[in-house]
Amino acid sequence: MSNRNEYSSLPVSSYLELQRQNESSKSVSIPSYDESEVYLGSKIEDEDEDFETDIDNYPLVIVGSNKGSGIPGAVFNLTTTVIGAGIMALPATMKVLGLVLGIILIILMGILSEISVELLVRFSVLCKASSYGEVVQHAMGKPVRILSEICIILNNAGVLVVYLIIMGDVMSGSSHHMGVFDQLMGNGAWDQRKIVVLVVMVVFLAPLCSLDKIDSLSLTSAASVALAVLFVVVAFTVAFIKLVEGRIDSPRLAPDLSSKTAILDFLVAIPIMTNAYVCQFNVPPIYNELDQRSPQKMNMVGRYTTILCILVYASTSISGYLLFGKDTEADVLTNFDKDLGIRYSSVLNYIVRIGYILHLILVFPVIHFSLRQTVDALLFEGSPPLSESKKRSLGLTAVLLVLIYIGSTMIPNIWTAFKFTGATTAVSLGFIFPSLISLRLRHLGDLSYGEWVLSWLMLVLAVTVSIVGVVSNVYSLESKS
Repeated sequence: MSNRNEYSSLPVSSYLELQRQNESSKSVSIPSYDESEVYLGSKIEDEDEDFETDIDNYPLVIVGSNKGSGIPGAVFNLTTTVIGAGIMALPATMKVLGLVLGIILIILMGILSEISVELLVRFSVLCKASSYGEVVQHAMGKPVRILSEICIILNNAGVLVVYLIIMGDVMSGSSHHMGVFDQLMGNGAWDQRKIVVLVVMVVFLAPLCSLDKIDSLSLTSAASVALAVLFVVVAFTVAFIKLVEGRIDSPRLAPDLSSKTAILDFLVAIPIMTNAYVCQFNVPPIYNELDQRSPQKMNMVGRYTTILCILVYASTSISGYLLFGKDTEADVLTNFDKDLGIRYSSVLNYIVRIGYILHLILVFPVIHFSLRQTVDALLFEGSPPLSESKKRSLGLTAVLLVLIYIGSTMIPNIWTAFKFTGATTAVSLGFIFPSLISLRLRHLGDLSYGEWVLSWLMLVLAVTVSIVGVVSNVYSLESKS
């Protein structure tokens, strides 16, 4: 390394990373050491070994500039990755699980997801991995990396297909519900869901998906979170008014296990709940674009995101289930086509549905970003980054959008998609791979006994949920057929 004296290193009681920062930042005058030693957290034995400083308050490098996203932008991008269409399936899972167990699972899955994110960040930094697949390869080899990348592709493509299904159902209607266009303008070409979704994809989604940096989507992510919060506020307000007026039926507090069908619904609902917090595949790219990044700063991003998502999920699940009770649909948005029983009901219905369609349009490119990056890493290994090859980036974007559109015309509803991705790819990406990474690389990361126990707990729970979910899904399909 040239000009070694331009760098200042810190005692390694935690996991740090060398990077550039702007010239106005504060610097620490500490003797410099080998970069890899500082990065990997190994002990530095020197006469200045006793020097102590707070690693969260000081930069590592005093030269150059690094204009990345701040903590708010990173929180919005990670929250957008989490709060997508899955929020619409949560009231239906609350109907199956009951209010008490449903709320407990929302909180528990949020905490476990945050633990897996922090473990993933720690070992990504230790391995100097720039993507989810790279840290998996470092821990378990290239074949497992390929498997993890296939999981990301299937999960993200499935989620994006679900987004298009919801957009089509809400705008053009379905066999059981009227669409927004039908209610506003009557029958017409807009009744054709395929045409409406195609127009939305070409006009809105394609331009946003063509952006080559996830940091470029920070503003759209902030807007999408605001629209999700708008949906929560409206649903919660309506439910509260009806509850005060005594016009809400008593909700189920515990799951109904009185019949074989009820038990199957219960087993299928749990994987959908695990699917709700999956964002781990977007953690490395968001971390890489974080301004003056450090594991401590990314952990802060993860914790803010988890708190926000738990609040949004709990509010949506409770209010959606209280509003519609046993009539709650797999996609609760489709319930907002009827009179809510309060003043200005039709106006609120339009606000909720149109607002959430805009939310999904803004979420779509964030999920697409990691899908495109993963497909590129799998098919064009060793090629320059996509940001340096506009032609390859636009080509991949076009092909992926076409395939996702075709998929949206073939899958019947979001419950079908979520219960399979939730039991397989989502569980693997959110919990199985991160726990395996921490267990395999524990010698690098000074894994504490408590973290070791939590890693094993996550692994056992995730594998159990996956097996039970897949078996229940297959059995459920066979029973219906």
